[in-house]
Amino acid sequence: MGCFFSKKSKRKSSEKEDRTPTTTTVETTTTSNAVPLGNNTDEAPKQYSWDKREKVDPKDYMLTGLKDVTVGRLPGKLKGQQFVIQECENCNIYVFDHSATITLDDCVNCRIVLGPVKGSVFFRDCKDIKCVVACQQFRTRDCKKMDVFLCCATQPIIESSTGMKFACFQYYYPDLAFHFKDAGLSIFNNNWSNIHDFTPVSGENNWSLLPETAAVQDFVPAPDSESEFKSVRVLTDSAHSIVPLTKGGRRKDSEESCLFVFFAGEYTTANARKLIDEATSKGFMLIQTKEVSMRPEDVKRVFQNNAEDLVEWISKGPVIALELNGDGVVEACKNIANEMFSGTKVFVSDNKNTSSRDVDNFFNFADMQMGL
Repeated sequence: MGCFFSKKSKRKSSEKEDRTPTTTTVETTTTSNAVPLGNNTDEAPKQYSWDKREKVDPKDYMLTGLKDVTVGRLPGKLKGQQFVIQECENCNIYVFDHSATITLDDCVNCRIVLGPVKGSVFFRDCKDIKCVVACQQFRTRDCKKMDVFLCCATQPIIESSTGMKFACFQYYYPDLAFHFKDAGLSIFNNNWSNIHDFTPVSGENNWSLLPETAAVQDFVPAPDSESEFKSVRVLTDSAHSIVPLTKGGRRKDSEESCLFVFFAGEYTTANARKLIDEATSKGFMLIQTKEVSMRPEDVKRVFQNNAEDLVEWISKGPVIALELNGDGVVEACKNIANEMFSGTKVFVSDNKNTSSRDVDNFFNFADMQMGL
């Protein structure tokens, strides 16, 4: 490449006339095999991977300065990109797609739905917000009066914020399960009620939990029939929610809990949902769920006397664990396991005298594994 940028040497006019401008030859050891070298202008310029990227218009990934409108993004519009919402007032905002991160600044009196976010959702200087959010990390700073139906894989954090109320995520639209997968989130890892307040005030509570009867449709309405989102079928009842409805940090109704664990298989998620439906139909309460990977030493520490039979199963993938609560729940879960999951590898607490220990052993391990 250096020869293209070197200065031309001064030659006599006769040398210039004798020069052939198009092609020269390099002699190999055999003169008959001369190799032509030339100024081949027909070759297309080399393309690099960054030349082939689709051009991105930043305006497609932000909502700014809007008032009294219904806006957002339909499925397939963000495709994992970052998104910004700022200075919006009295708006209904629906982001029906997965994204990398979302920041929301200076928004007032808005109803917001955010599809699964691979990284963080950060509200700053917002007030009078009602929202449905699924994310890896949730954080607020300098916010007032927010009602949040949340699915968060890590511990939610509030800072310099007041009047914050939380409930378990309850939402469905047709692409939501795929968006959870694209964002790398598990529907079973939800720490919605485990709030950390960076700036607590002595004698005051900056946050609380919404009533168990709180329903999403009373806070965040479905898109109206005149909006561009009318084609998206939305359901907000707990029975159809992609994320299981859990009791979280609320007081348990009974002293008896049961640990039910599904080991990885082709229908693990479907089986867990089937168990939840069956157990709750019998009046039992789902307290918490987790999906985590385990090592042989973890199995021995968590399951103790039952570990030997379970070690081989953890190599197949993560386990899904559920804590169910209610008088008689242990015996009921054992019956469900025998009747509905006889061909599936599961662990169920053996008796109510040791079931609380089973629950503590597993979920303490899971919280440590996830850095909670």
